Amino acid sequence: MMCVRARPLFSSPLSLAFSPTKHSPPNHLRLPLSSSSSSRRSLSAAAMSSSSTPQIIEHIVLFKVKPETDSSKIASMMNGLNGLVSLSQVIHISAAPLHRVRSSPSAFTHVLHSRYGSKEDLNAYAAHPDHVRVVKESVLPICEDVMAVDWVADRVPGTLAPPPGSAAKLTFLKLKENLAGDAKSEIVDVIKGLSEKLPGIDQITVGENFSPARAKGFSIASIAFFKDLGELETVDVQTELVNVEKEKVLEYVDSTIVVEFVVPSGLVSGL
Repeated sequence: MMCVRARPLFSSPLSLAFSPTKHSPPNHLRLPLSSSSSSRRSLSAAAMSSSSTPQIIEHIVLFKVKPETDSSKIASMMNGLNGLVSLSQVIHISAAPLHRVRSSPSAFTHVLHSRYGSKEDLNAYAAHPDHVRVVKESVLPICEDVMAVDWVADRVPGTLAPPPGSAAKLTFLKLKENLAGDAKSEIVDVIKGLSEKLPGIDQITVGENFSPARAKGFSIASIAFFKDLGELETVDVQTELVNVEKEKVLEYVDSTIVVEFVVPSGLVSGL
């Protein structure tokens, strides 16, 4: 979680809507540089763990901004968070208002999604003075609730930085207590299979949260990206298929958080 200590305050999919040295990345992980990026640092190591195995760490933070907050302060928070893309550890980062909250025990208003090549990179980002400053000056003064989830993605997405205008559906699952050991694996497999059953999904990752102290008991997380809101809505209307998949794991789930957001424009990849 991104906080003033050396931990990020910030850290899934199609909802089963139950309601600083870096290595050059392999070619399939490289992102094209825009003409305006020539003055930026060279390509950094993306999606590479210490063992040189391709890997992506997903880091999600949900914020509940105080209702009386002035819009200029919210804009300052969003700009500050998106500006952290300049940090060498960051592969991708986007902070945005939530487009829709489908299911949540808290009225979250904003989201941050970022990606790293390793847990070490995430920790270094968390401890970075720029990150600490943004949290202390722009986030904590205006937020009354924050939760974060981190997971190792089950796959390295083909596009590490989802393009502006992409629509994302984020789902957190809190599981019932005393489940059999294979329950989590079954849930993860069902979510992973959605990309084959629902072709409107451009990319989807899923995994088990490894930062339980910040996640309010939610242990499975996933994020799915669509070309735009239209594609997301098209998939949402396929309720029969979604319900079939939901029934496979519904007995294991205690509660869910399902939110949607749109990747804002003007973002630059950290690579």
